[in-house]
Amino acid sequence: MKKNYSVALLALLMMMLVGAPVDAQRNKNFALADTLSQAPENWFNLDPQTDRVPGVSTERAYKELLAGKTPKEVIVAVIDSGIDIEHEDLKGKIWVNTREVVGNNIDDDNNGYVDDINGWNFIGGPNGEHVNYDTFELTRLYKEYRDKYEGKTAEEVENKHDFALYQQIKEEFEAERAEYEEQGSSFLQFYEQYSAARAQLQAALGKDSIGMDDLEGFEPQTDELRVARGIVGFALSNNLTDDQIEEYHDYLSRYLKYNLNPDFDPRHIVGDDYDNLQERYYGNPLVEGPDAEHGTHVAGIIAANRQNDIGVEGVAAPVKIMVLRAVPNGDERDKDVANAIRYAVDNGARVINMSFGKSYSPDKAVVDEAVRYASDKGVLLVHAAGNDSKNIDTENNYPTKRFLGTKGVANNWLEVGASAWGSGSNFVGTFSNYGRKTVDVFAPGVDLYSTVPESEYNSLSGTSMAAPVVSGIAAMVMAYYPELSAEQVKEIIMKSAVRYTKGKVNRPGGDPGSKDSLTRFRDLSSTGGVANVYYALQMADKMSRKNR
Repeated sequence: MKKNYSVALLALLMMMLVGAPVDAQRNKNFALADTLSQAPENWFNLDPQTDRVPGVSTERAYKELLAGKTPKEVIVAVIDSGIDIEHEDLKGKIWVNTREVVGNNIDDDNNGYVDDINGWNFIGGPNGEHVNYDTFELTRLYKEYRDKYEGKTAEEVENKHDFALYQQIKEEFEAERAEYEEQGSSFLQFYEQYSAARAQLQAALGKDSIGMDDLEGFEPQTDELRVARGIVGFALSNNLTDDQIEEYHDYLSRYLKYNLNPDFDPRHIVGDDYDNLQERYYGNPLVEGPDAEHGTHVAGIIAANRQNDIGVEGVAAPVKIMVLRAVPNGDERDKDVANAIRYAVDNGARVINMSFGKSYSPDKAVVDEAVRYASDKGVLLVHAAGNDSKNIDTENNYPTKRFLGTKGVANNWLEVGASAWGSGSNFVGTFSNYGRKTVDVFAPGVDLYSTVPESEYNSLSGTSMAAPVVSGIAAMVMAYYPELSAEQVKEIIMKSAVRYTKGKVNRPGGDPGSKDSLTRFRDLSSTGGVANVYYALQMADKMSRKNR
């Protein structure tokens, strides 16, 4: 999934370039509920009644419902970018395949994967290399169809449907590529100006690190230094750091050099027969990968250690995280997603968290097969709804619970939108996808503080953060009521969600200053609620007693 905060950063940078006022909230992908306030600490685990914060009541559940109860450990598979399994707050929380002998280069458990101690990396190569960057699915389709149809007319081709699809894909690809080329051109101008201004001020002040206090006490003697002070001062006043500016430089470079470059293809690293969708045994056991920030953050939301008095506290204490790396910096590939789901099911996961998504799925059939396989084996799939502020009842977002070519849907699937910690016009993540039919429930997804690599911590926002909150709730229910099926746990989470019926909330993507941007919360998902572990556990207890 695309990083939302980079788009917000772009808005501020563009203001610095053109001198125009910027309302970052107007950008559909801006991921912060309120840039002038700070989210309450541990807010997603707090309680709407006792704490007056619209979290999921984790702390209340442990205190009031679970004292003295013994849970059964639940394995949650996280299909993502990789996880820092050595993180201080994930120690003891990572799944270990006890049937494998570490480092002996033998498939001890005969599951087809050699030395899969903590999971598997489906975008790694047999020599230990990794796919870090990859193209978007849009880019891959553009290249495939371009090679077939470029320069031809509709009268010259046999497959009229694919030719028409190519025209659509070509238009979309070229528009997106042009957008980022324009952003890149503008940003590079600023980047050069900012770098020069910073260097000038460093020399004038005799300091490597410059803060607002330094600028306020500085009287520039030349017009050049006056301009430099203005450029750097504006960045500091908007909390833009050198690291953020460098990160955005890398972000734009990634889009243009890799994600939207039809001539880039890293798949040779993996070494599989990519056209063979039934091929399963490829990759390597190195589950962290080169960029594990996203996956590590997701894992911490689910399972950060609640007993070690450091860092953060995940939703679910009695869990182990199975690490499945299948999501690069770019779009995941259907074949890898399907194989990751199958691996999780075959190796004991009861919940699979999927915080990723894309607009095209050319091999959706193979993913559907894996989803049905998970359903047959009683495994719950939790998927992030996406960060494009769009109604996915009518617009594509994959993977999806709707099966290809039928009206059927997966009954073991939860689609999750992102709520915020404010109220009214700040109640829903402005970036979150929504859909009365397609999105099942919302969960906290704005400013969640969790684990990131190197035993660090950071706040991130996205439906990618909301999905693991729900995965944690599901795992908690299964841990204390292991006899309940995946379908029953899904039903419990949906029925126990807290309905917020008073007033209206912001519709993602809407103009914050317009009445048309407000809507009833119930119109954004099928439940019209925010998931809640306290009420889910109460309902699970009643259902369990009834089934005895």
